Amino acid sequence: MNRNLIIWSVTVALGGLLFGMDVANISGAEQRIQHLWNLSDLLHGTAIAMALYGTIIGAAGGSIPANKYGRKKTLIAIGIIFFVSAIGSAASQDVYTFMAFRFLGGLSIGASSVVAPVYISEIAPPQHRGKMGIAFQLNVVSGILLAYFFNYLLQGTGGENDWRYMLGLIAIPSLLFSVMMFFTPESPRWLLLYRGNEKEAREVFEKSGANANDLIREIQHSQHTRKEVLFSRKYFKPLILAFLLALFNQLSGINAIIYFAPRVFEMAGMAKNAAFLSSAGIGIVNFLFTVLGWYLIDKSGRKTLMYIGSFGYIISLSLMALAFAGFIHGGITWFVFLFIAAHAIGQGSVIWVFLSEIFPNAVRASGTSFGCLTHWFFAALISQSFTWFANHVGGAYIFGCFAVMMVFQLIYVWKMMPETKGIALENIENNIVFH
Repeated sequence: MNRNLIIWSVTVALGGLLFGMDVANISGAEQRIQHLWNLSDLLHGTAIAMALYGTIIGAAGGSIPANKYGRKKTLIAIGIIFFVSAIGSAASQDVYTFMAFRFLGGLSIGASSVVAPVYISEIAPPQHRGKMGIAFQLNVVSGILLAYFFNYLLQGTGGENDWRYMLGLIAIPSLLFSVMMFFTPESPRWLLLYRGNEKEAREVFEKSGANANDLIREIQHSQHTRKEVLFSRKYFKPLILAFLLALFNQLSGINAIIYFAPRVFEMAGMAKNAAFLSSAGIGIVNFLFTVLGWYLIDKSGRKTLMYIGSFGYIISLSLMALAFAGFIHGGITWFVFLFIAAHAIGQGSVIWVFLSEIFPNAVRASGTSFGCLTHWFFAALISQSFTWFANHVGGAYIFGCFAVMMVFQLIYVWKMMPETKGIALENIENNIVFH
């Protein structure tokens, strides 16, 4: 693969590192915050879910600046907002200030989940688009791993204020990301479709090792569709595919595990220190199986990985439900690790790649934005309600319900999901939208 392509995709994918750290570091802080400010289950759930409410708006609106000002400028702004959110969250003296800064960070998470995968899909050659797309997810899981690791190390640092260090740590990579984005070129497809700048687009394509003349001709041929409306009958199929994939991603319970990992392990009877250490194990398993997904996605295809993940979800969630119900004694840590492995190789590897490639040039950013909006809406809903369900319903019913939902995901993969491996972006419209 061309050296410049690797550097650009890795740089842009660092937005996923911020995303992952921000998603996971709250797991080490959430119980401290509830105790510090004496929060009810409702207010505590709101405080934790506030970042996710921000992601809904960020995902819904992420395509607007990305289309108007460019992918590059939008990603630079995302890094700066992450920085402000991290400092503000760490320094908060009351729950309402904390929620405001967490909401701000959520805006960046939502926008980055749209803009970074779109940028990568727009510079990637078809035969490597899966691997390059997973670069974003690899950084997400790396961020989760780092967050869990530092949460474990920072326990007790500064006494009851250790959570401030956990949340403030993300300010460092946020600033670094924005600086690195200054040295990354704009998406050549955006330059052609939204600025008509063939000269600069050609330079970027040539640096990437692509056949600039052929690509520019194909992109310009698709340019007549630029102003089309996403929510029309023409795009019903990719819209329903994106909606269901994003819905099932959250109905697996992944964010319940990521956001509340120590609490889940403590529900199973672990001591607090062991719960934090097991949470770090989640990060390691997540990373290793995402690397495996990275290796397989352009070889085996998106659909095969989703089959593997779906079966893994059903088995692991069923075992977790039985363990919480008392039918199985012990093993909860291994069942959670199996669940994370299934997620990493399946939905975790596929979702951002698939959402960014099933929509044609005319509506790619807005279509990806719709898929991400769906993802984050249900992530917020589940995170908002998890504490209440954990205290009043119990793990057996929670994880049993998630297992049933994954049976429906398996049917979706079998009956509806197309294979997009190796298809050029300009051919997506003919291969998916009209068939």
